[in-house]
Amino acid sequence: MEEKEQTSPPTRLIPCTDWPKYHPWPSVAGLRWLIFNAKHNGFDKVIRRVSKRVLIDEVAFFAFVEKKNKEIGTR
Repeated sequence: MEEKEQTSPPTRLIPCTDWPKYHPWPSVAGLRWLIFNAKHNGFDKVIRRVSKRVLIDEVAFFAFVEKKNKEIGTR
């Protein structure tokens, strides 16, 4: 039998500057702060760099928010 390769569900990659077209929060300035500090805050798992463009993985972004929310709740 032939095995099917397991793949994750498709996710939308949104350019940082286009984020407000899809979601009201965070602002572009807030996203840029998260991107600038990505190595320190774990946001590097959310962004994809293609040439000079920075794309936000929509599913990973909301997973990041939930994770951070749980971390704050346990303090």
